Amino acid sequence: MKIVRYLDRENKACFGALADSGAVHPIHGDILGEYRASSEVIAPRKLLAPLPVTPPAIYCIGLNYRRHAAESGAKVPQHPIVFMKGPNTVQNPNDPILLPRRLRSDMVDYECELAIVLGRTCRNVSRTTALNYVLGYTCANDVSARDWQKEKGGSQWCRAKSFDTFCPLGPCLVTPATIPNPNKLQIKTTVNNEVLQDWNTDDMIFDVPALIEFLSGSTTLYAGTVILTGTPHGVGMARIPPRWLQPGDSVTVEIEKIGRLTNPVDVERG
Repeated sequence: MKIVRYLDRENKACFGALADSGAVHPIHGDILGEYRASSEVIAPRKLLAPLPVTPPAIYCIGLNYRRHAAESGAKVPQHPIVFMKGPNTVQNPNDPILLPRRLRSDMVDYECELAIVLGRTCRNVSRTTALNYVLGYTCANDVSARDWQKEKGGSQWCRAKSFDTFCPLGPCLVTPATIPNPNKLQIKTTVNNEVLQDWNTDDMIFDVPALIEFLSGSTTLYAGTVILTGTPHGVGMARIPPRWLQPGDSVTVEIEKIGRLTNPVDVERG
């Protein structure tokens, strides 16, 4: 099933089941428990990031694609490299990525990623049972201010990754029944109709079950936790010359079986 979150005509946030035809059927019940889709068809006023709750945490994995590690000049890590984004970074489909101006960055990069949303609280999960805790998968853009990541950030990544709007998610959440193997999906980024990343999630160094096993080790992961699983090669930082996001750009992350997440680029005001 594909699940969307949307605003209805009364500006109430609701969930719906997205049919192959594009029709949206309202969902009744608890998206983290029992729920069902009705036969009614509605017209969403606006799509929202497809999350059941404000994320209790957004865990992100760095250098998790072999080709991306190579283009970064980094060794293949022995364990997953973990950093975090704040919940403030979540952005809806079609809403803008805002280039920071108070803490200015002129080196803002795109990163297409497969995102996992957990549907159950877990701890010390084994890789054999890890996918049982997944509510669904969605597209993510791990937007990154490379100057704050490199020169200004004190060798840590959270500042560079946690500006407002730096984690677009969507357009829908796809349940594991529809994606039984999340490590066999085409994934790409397009900026202004130019394809800049185009690879497959089978290039992950640590696959989805391994990431859930690792992150839950001696650590409680609450329902609603979001996990960004890393980006393939082709990021703007590695291009010659570098390709930074500019006001007026349009960025699309597309993942097989999920869909297309598009966001315009603008600048922070106020």
